Amino acid sequence: MDATQQEATAKARELQTQWYGEPLGTLFRRLIDDLGLNQARLATVLGLSAPMLSQLMSGQRAKIGNPAVVQRVQALQELAADVSKGIVTAAEATQRMEEIRRTAGGNVLSTTNHTAPSGGQATTVKRVVREIQALLRSVADAADIIEAAGALAPTHPELAEFLRVYGAGKTADAVRHYEAHQA
Repeated sequence: MDATQQEATAKARELQTQWYGEPLGTLFRRLIDDLGLNQARLATVLGLSAPMLSQLMSGQRAKIGNPAVVQRVQALQELAADVSKGIVTAAEATQRMEEIRRTAGGNVLSTTNHTAPSGGQATTVKRVVREIQALLRSVADAADIIEAAGALAPTHPELAEFLRVYGAGKTADAVRHYEAHQA
């Protein structure tokens, strides 16, 4: 790989970290390990071609262009967390991955309610927050969202805060914001 390609790959991974919280190669490898998948199966569940998954993982491409795929990634992250906590068995995880795969868009995270018996409300809030984040991040990157928030701040500070928190912030911060603003 020449210096220009290395620079482009580093920039793509930097953008992935801004948009998704970490490089997609790291994120996808963790999903593969946590859910017992291979790359081909992960690509199938996400609704990506194997070459596209490979390009995203290697940093040849920076952004997932389809918001439904972003939502599937988030659903798989939540599933992997449930598996690691022992809330979901391997058999249940396989069934849920198939449900995630079949979702063709729309409200992917809430097509079925997979809340845990304890902490179910928190799981539901996190899903709602992640849907909002996915929608915002599918139309603009974090830098553009922060710029828009800055432009809105003098006249619409609450809306500016919403854009910053959900469009460019961490999920945990967005969950706190959501819970603080529930009537």
